Amino acid sequence: MNSTTPGASTNSTTPSISLVGYLEIYVFSITFLFGLPTHSYVIWLIITGAGSGVASEFFILNLSVCEIGNCLDMLFFVLLNWISVLAPLALFLQALSIAGRPLFQCLMCVERYLAVVHPVTFLKFKPLRYRVICCTAAWIIILGSCCCMITLLLHYINAEIWFFLSTFLLFLPIQLFCLVAVLRALKQSGPGERGREREEENHMKRRAFYIILITTVNTVFAYVPIIIAGVFIILINQYNLTFWGPGLVCYVLASFVQPVLYLHRTGKLSFLCPS
Repeated sequence: MNSTTPGASTNSTTPSISLVGYLEIYVFSITFLFGLPTHSYVIWLIITGAGSGVASEFFILNLSVCEIGNCLDMLFFVLLNWISVLAPLALFLQALSIAGRPLFQCLMCVERYLAVVHPVTFLKFKPLRYRVICCTAAWIIILGSCCCMITLLLHYINAEIWFFLSTFLLFLPIQLFCLVAVLRALKQSGPGERGREREEENHMKRRAFYIILITTVNTVFAYVPIIIAGVFIILINQYNLTFWGPGLVCYVLASFVQPVLYLHRTGKLSFLCPS
């Protein structure tokens, strides 16, 4: 079985791994070894109430569950170089990551947009109820996407590339619009009390501004390289790991930003940055 998936290429008899393939294996191994315990720790903190509560962090909880699936997918794609029978499970978990991460990140961006730009509308919703409804619909879409991608791969070898592009191009503009709108709203000076209360408010706005800015840069870093690589592969109608590998590495490494921001916000990284 020859595989042209965005993971490491495999051959059932003699594995042949290029230099880019070794880079992928290295990055995938690092992601599994560090990502799995990090996201598991985030889930444990949310469930035990160490943060702001399950209701306010429900989207992050679901995103971390998706990222755990992504970490397991990294392990299976590394093993896929020698154990080809893992291909269906690896593809299913990869579809979970492709559809899950951008969808839950998009929900988080829309929530931040409503909370900052339209606070009155945001306060009308029951926090946990609408989050549970949104996440239930999201998981139905994600699992359906996993089944569709595996089915399409049986008939069309570039289905995975199209799946990447269609998903990212659908959610990336929504995320960027919400993030830029939040940045503009936080940049503007609103009415408030003078003196110490105003200073504290400005400090909170600056902190939120930098967090959203980091999220925006991370979103561009994660999606733009892999979108460019996917478009190029479709244009030349030939899968090439040399073009796809760097974009995939950017997408994989970007998964560490969200849990690090959460751990920093909950004070679990105070030993690294005491301020």
